[in-house]
Formats: sequence, C-alpha cells, structure tokens
Amino acid sequence: MIDLDRFWKNDALAHRDRCFYEHAPQVALGIRMSDECVFAELGEEGQPWGYTPPGRRIELNKRYNEKAVKIVGIPLLRETLPEKDERIPSLRPIGELFGGKYVFDGQTTWLKGSISTPEQLEKVLDDLDKLDFDSFVIPPAYEAEKKRVFEKYGHKPPVWRGVRGPVTLASSVYGFENLVFLYYDAPELFERFSKSILDVILKYVALADREAGYTHENAPKHFAFYDDDCALMTPEMYEQFGYPVLKGVFDYCAQGEDASRYQHSDSAMEHLLPILSRLDLTGCNFGPTVTVTDIRRYLPNATIDGQIAPFTFMNNDRKAIRAEVKRDCEQIKATGTKGLNLTTAGSINNGSLLTSMLTVMEAIEEFGRY
Repeated sequence: MIDLDRFWKNDALAHRDRCFYEHAPQVALGIRMSDECVFAELGEEGQPWGYTPPGRRIELNKRYNEKAVKIVGIPLLRETLPEKDERIPSLRPIGELFGGKYVFDGQTTWLKGSISTPEQLEKVLDDLDKLDFDSFVIPPAYEAEKKRVFEKYGHKPPVWRGVRGPVTLASSVYGFENLVFLYYDAPELFERFSKSILDVILKYVALADREAGYTHENAPKHFAFYDDDCALMTPEMYEQFGYPVLKGVFDYCAQGEDASRYQHSDSAMEHLLPILSRLDLTGCNFGPTVTVTDIRRYLPNATIDGQIAPFTFMNNDRKAIRAEVKRDCEQIKATGTKGLNLTTAGSINNGSLLTSMLTVMEAIEEFGRY
C-alpha cells in the first residue's frame, strides 16, 4: 500500500533542477491528468476536445478533484477560470499567414491548407515578403484592450514562446506529400519555405516581446516546438527544412544554460535524434517507440517527459502500465543519470483513469528508486 504523503514529498524533491536533482530519491512523476479525463472518470457526457461551458467545467473539475484526493492524494485540475473580460485578444495565428484556415470539426480545431502547387506556394511566400506583418497579425482594438486589461487586472500581453513545428506547419498548409515532392523537384523553393517559416516565427517573437514590454536582452529565454509530423521526414530532409528553423529560433530567444529549448513530437522520430542532439535540448516529449536509452544517448541535458504509451495508459491495463514504468525506470538508471519525468509520450486522453495514475505511482516506488 503506497504512502501518499511520502510519495508526494519525494516527488517534490524529484522535480528539482529539471528532475536532475542529485539527491532525488526517485524518478519524478509528470502525470497530472487533464481536463478531458473528467468525462470517463465521472461517467458524464461531454466533448473532451470540444467546448464545455465554464460553469460546468468548474463543477466537473471540482468533483474530479474530490475523487483524485481520495485515490492519488492531491487535487489535479483547475477549479477557477479567468474572468471573461480578462483576456487580451490573441494575435492572428501563424497558419493564416501561409494561406491556412483553422476549422473546428465539432471536436477539435484543425489547420487546413489552401495551397497545393509550387506556384501557389511561391505566390504565398512572395506575398509574405511584402506583407505589413504587424498590421496583419494585430487584431482590431488590440491597443485599447491591452490597456484596459492592464489597468483592470495588471496583466500584460503574453510572450510568444511555442508553435507548431516547421514540418507540421508546412504539412498542414501545403500537404506532406507535396512537401516531399518539393524537396526533390524544387529544392530552392523547399529551402525558401523553411526560411520563411523561421522569419515569421521570429517576427511573432519580437512583436509579442515588444507588446509585453520586453527588450530582446531581458525577454524570457525559452521556446517550445510541437512537431508530430517531423517523423515523416528523412534525416536529409529534416536537416534542410526543420533543423534550420529550430536552430534559428533557439539562437534568437533561448540561448544560455538557464534557457529552455523544448521539442514535442509524439511520433517515431528516433532517426532524427542525431540532428536534434546538436540543439542541446533541455526538454523533450517524444513518441512511445523512442526509448529513454536512445534519448539520453543523444540528449544528455534534456528532461525526458515520457515514455509511457498514451494508449497503454488509457486502456487502464495495470500489468502493461507497470511493465512500461519498469522499463523506463530501469533504462534511466542504467544511463547513470537522472532527468526522467515519467508521463505519457503524448497526450493524456479521456478514458485514462485515476487508478492508472496510482498504478504508475506504485510502480515508481517499486522500480524507480535511485
């Protein structure tokens, strides 16, 4: 029987120094569930990825937290939401600069492209070169709303420190097969597409920093990419298309030992690890087939968020969950390092139960002691 108070005290130590704390007693637990898990856990109807009215969201989360305290020892989900008028209007999303549209399908929002030929792509990039960026991405009444929110709540606009990765963005607006053909048939345009993505990301970063009152020198030093589709590229393709974007962004806004350089791609992208190793990532969340051993070999300084398969966790198979936790704990200990933050290699989905989280906790105590 797990001692919950002892577990959470040890877990707090395990998270120090990005989970590399010298005196950490055990592997860190990264699982904190998610809002979408309330429906299966409580036997309630709802759209896990869709809209839930704020009042119902808080009511569900409170009931969920009451159950979480009984099973795992702590509340896990938010019980308050920002006031309706507390939000500053968002900048226009990046996909629209490349001809895409964000479409809600009844469950979630997808970025849909509108270009499919090299000629169309070239025109989009030509238009980008001539675009008045600030006027395009800053919404109407932004200045007035920014002032109102600051005067009422003291909030400044957020910095812009995370985005779809370059391959996923390009695949969404142009199509991955088209992107592959571009690599072979129009290499100069392939390279220009990558450079345009880098240029646009840096413009977003600089604009948001300025609106938040930062200079380049004192702005926060972190950036995160979310690039599931990077696994579809060969190393040669990624070297030319994806890597320059990550390198350019990290060099601009995430340099130094205290900076955070993060890559998420919950796919089988182990063939790209040698390239990513040159970026000195400080954190990562990769697909369930990518092993802790391989990640640590190429990314010695990265906190590893993983590597439990999301469907293993969602299927609530106690035996399978224990086997994956044991595997990952044994692999990190075999490297002679720390830095494993044990969670799913991808999203925590509706259907994942609190009892499965408890199983992970029990397995950490059994197999994850340093």
